[in-house]
Amino acid sequence: MKIQPVRGTRDFYPDGMAFRNWLFARWRRASRRAGFVEVDGPVLEPLDLYTEKSGEEIVDQLYWLEDKGGRRLALRPEFTPTLARMVAARRAALPEPVRWFNISRCFRYERAQKGRLREFFQWNADVLGVEDEIADAECIALAVDSLVELGLTPDDVEVRLSDRRLLSGLIQTYVDVPGNDRAVVMPRIFALLDKRDNLSDEAFAEMARESGLSGEQQKRLARLMTWRTLDEIGSVFQQGFPPAPAGLQQGFDSMRKILGYGKDPGYLDAFGVSDWCRFDIGIVRGLAYYTGPVWEVHDLKGEFRALFGGGRYDRLLEDLGGKAMPACGFGCGDAVLGMLLEERGLRPEPEPAADYFVVSAHTRPVSTRTGAAVLHDVLAVVRRLRERGLAAAFDPKGGSLKRQMKKAADAGAPFVVIVPPHWEARRVTLRDMRSGDQRDVALDDLGA
Repeated sequence: MKIQPVRGTRDFYPDGMAFRNWLFARWRRASRRAGFVEVDGPVLEPLDLYTEKSGEEIVDQLYWLEDKGGRRLALRPEFTPTLARMVAARRAALPEPVRWFNISRCFRYERAQKGRLREFFQWNADVLGVEDEIADAECIALAVDSLVELGLTPDDVEVRLSDRRLLSGLIQTYVDVPGNDRAVVMPRIFALLDKRDNLSDEAFAEMARESGLSGEQQKRLARLMTWRTLDEIGSVFQQGFPPAPAGLQQGFDSMRKILGYGKDPGYLDAFGVSDWCRFDIGIVRGLAYYTGPVWEVHDLKGEFRALFGGGRYDRLLEDLGGKAMPACGFGCGDAVLGMLLEERGLRPEPEPAADYFVVSAHTRPVSTRTGAAVLHDVLAVVRRLRERGLAAAFDPKGGSLKRQMKKAADAGAPFVVIVPPHWEARRVTLRDMRSGDQRDVALDDLGA
């Protein structure tokens, strides 16, 4: 019987593992440049950690089990609830602000498709304990810094920002959703807007009708989605609509501080990343715990799902039984980002397995006494290189020099060390595989 990998999971062969390590190294480097420290938590969490905030309906989207003690557990679908639990557990002992990052293996039971897997890796970075929008801006700046690190530019991707309070307030006032309808209609509208990029105009209109919006409300919602700048929204405030709810004004003010408004620069200008960012009223993020600014990173060609997603979640710690604490952060999965880098020609070639490949000019089989002695000579050179912190490989099967040189070429080693048949002088030949140049070197000088 041929056993296949579980649907939505991946095997990481050497080239895939090399890319994964390359990507993780750049995520870590960007995080540490910004002063974030790395943490981790268990892959297995109490199921209540997710149902407490999102309800029992989220169970269908998780891998979960009941252990021998009757406890309901789940493989983590994301790291943010784990982070919130960890902070709540040691809140009094943690210096504020908390600036943590994590690269975690996550699981979601959903239909596997392009860019969406059931098992994936996600980079998270979060700032807790800062009420001001400077924390949101710093998370965005970190995300942009990582994009630069990967070789992407503002011609490839952009950060799209909005605020859930701002959008909610505009729907209440401009779209005119009455107070007694909001509890039912608002979540439907948010869910609809979160899917809008994947819907045709006809499907969007049909789902808007199903959400309970009248024809006039649908027109107003469609018009609202065409607003591209804060200036356009600011002008709406002057048109005599019902008084703006407090959340609308708070959301507008947050966007002003982050993006800038009129002649006043925003935090993103100060970070030097404003060229990567634009306001997009339709960014809502699907997770219910977001409370304020929200943002996503999209490729400008529109070929892929969102690369990053983040926002502010000021009530999550309190909802999980801890003390209230302002918080914001983001997550970035490896699958979609990897596809984008591949499409843009930015995925690097795997690094060679070794810096040096050691071969013998002696052609006796390893199984003979002479061949074994030759192998000992090869191993002496390998050991010397490794003692100096250099990666050194060899062919345990030996064979002809031609065969060993082919193995060296297959390994991609930039240098080959050729051990002569008679090695009493303790000298070897060092060949540069890129230029073809070679020279004799004393063993004691090799790799120095």
